Amino acid sequence: MITGDGFLKAGARFFKGHGLGNDYIVFEVGDDWVMRPESIAVVCDRWRGPGSDGVVVLLDRKGPPFRLRMFNPDGSEFERSGNGLRILASYLVAEGIVGDEPFDVEVGGDTVRVHVIGFDSRGIYNVSIDMGYPVYGSEVVGLDLAALDSEGRIDLGSAGSHLLELVSIGNPHAVIFPEIWSHEKLDEIGPLISNHSAFSDGINVQLARIIDKGLVEVLVWERGVGPTSASGTSACAVVAAIVDSGRGEPGSYEVNMEGGTLNVTLNDESGITLNGPAQEICRGQLTLKFLEDFDTT
Repeated sequence: MITGDGFLKAGARFFKGHGLGNDYIVFEVGDDWVMRPESIAVVCDRWRGPGSDGVVVLLDRKGPPFRLRMFNPDGSEFERSGNGLRILASYLVAEGIVGDEPFDVEVGGDTVRVHVIGFDSRGIYNVSIDMGYPVYGSEVVGLDLAALDSEGRIDLGSAGSHLLELVSIGNPHAVIFPEIWSHEKLDEIGPLISNHSAFSDGINVQLARIIDKGLVEVLVWERGVGPTSASGTSACAVVAAIVDSGRGEPGSYEVNMEGGTLNVTLNDESGITLNGPAQEICRGQLTLKFLEDFDTT
């Protein structure tokens, strides 16, 4: 299901869900439309398409492991999403493809273990994901060290300089523990860091503040998206940064974001486990008239 110029082709039918307000549309591969960046942008547009924070494509339902690709609303491909993985897991259960046993998913060159623990009559699924081990430092997030000053801070001009805790959860994150924690601060520095030329592939940004032992609040600026109500990999990155920087001990954390709470456990033996809800929103199909605007060849 790949075009001659290397683009993925997908079917018209879709499943939409959200994880704490961060929503994704799941497609399977097919022959109905070509997933060029401009087409993905229209599908994710909340006025011109079904609308979402991203797209998850199931490459083959004959798993496990189930192979996936993930795309931002601007059409760029990214490595992984904790919320997207939980929504994909919900789709697999709803389709009867998986049951209550853990299963493997391949995404972004890595394999993660997913377990749908249960679901209720409202279509809310409780999903646990073994996210692997965090990796730290400038190299794993593609940062040019020349952008940092002697104290390891990045200079954002009038927006000040900021110390970044750099973490990869299969995708790149810059965690900041700012003196001023606010939506205004996120809007000011989030895009400057996320799109900074020093990061070869851009980066996800989190503003974090520790409330108590095992409790943290987080604001998220997602690469290729902007501010989002929740992010699974961001929650994992913040907990990893807390432990690595000595601000807290390994163990279980409640990570509060605008959309709600995710539970993250970090330990040396099993790495990071992410647990949280995903809710089915709707199913649908892109119409032939809608697809006429796409280049389908």
